[in-house]
Amino acid sequence: MRAREPAWHNAPVLDFGPRRARLLIAGLAPGVRGANRTGRAFTGDEAGRLLYATFAEFGFSRGDYDARPDDGLELVDCLIANVVRCVPPGNRPLPAEIAACRPFLVATLERMRDLRGVVALGRVAHEGVLRGLSARPRDYPFAHGREHVVASNMLRRDIFLIDSYHCSRLNTNTGALTPEMFRAIFARARELLDRDVRA
Repeated sequence: MRAREPAWHNAPVLDFGPRRARLLIAGLAPGVRGANRTGRAFTGDEAGRLLYATFAEFGFSRGDYDARPDDGLELVDCLIANVVRCVPPGNRPLPAEIAACRPFLVATLERMRDLRGVVALGRVAHEGVLRGLSARPRDYPFAHGREHVVASNMLRRDIFLIDSYHCSRLNTNTGALTPEMFRAIFARARELLDRDVRA
């Protein structure tokens, strides 16, 4: 891809959002024509259009998303990190790639000192986060809309994990994930974070 599109980012995509965020959005990997092109997570493809519109609706962003990294968009109380940092061949990361990128996800989790919850976009992200937290995926089965309380020895506290189907164009075009289903995930995340503030 680098030879074909030398002007693209074509490099590992860094986390996007404030380190003091209470919510982590765990994605799969940079999209070929999205983050791999622009250098910012979920920027420049259909998945980003739905994700950032949903963020705005529930107060997780400030400014207008314009599908480019210099649009001035800021995330509020949430941070996006992908389980795989570089675009995988065929858009399907291999177990070895996921394992090789795990230390970066672990470092992100360790730096998020105010972390209270995670929204995992897809099964691979769900399992990647659990392994990053030193938890066993078999103890927390994936299903869209399912909520878990994960006891993390690494973080020395419990956090919530909400599973969602990935907001990919494939899932939205086939109806596996509707905007209403996706909004419900973030409405619940907002409710849990607000409850944490009041506690």
